[in-house]
Amino acid sequence: MKNSLIALGLMLALTSCNTTGSAEVEPIPGSITYGGQPRTKLTKSPVGSIVQHQFTTQQGFQVEESYVLQPDRSLKLTSRRYLQDTPSGRY
Repeated sequence: MKNSLIALGLMLALTSCNTTGSAEVEPIPGSITYGGQPRTKLTKSPVGSIVQHQFTTQQGFQVEESYVLQPDRSLKLTSRRYLQDTPSGRY
């Protein structure tokens, strides 16, 4: 019973996290667009191109992000995937 109440509480907490109703992925430290758009523009790539980016977070997690090149040549972060469950070098 106690485990069921804890699980219910966690589900309620997680569902209340998205209060804006937006499905946008926000940049984190290490993301290409963290702190704004990059200074250089992708001028030779066609609009709609997908750009992949892999990096390691400050906590040691391997992350893969996907961006789509917009008509104004900016990048829009569309998805993020953590490639491992534990930080690099830690077990």
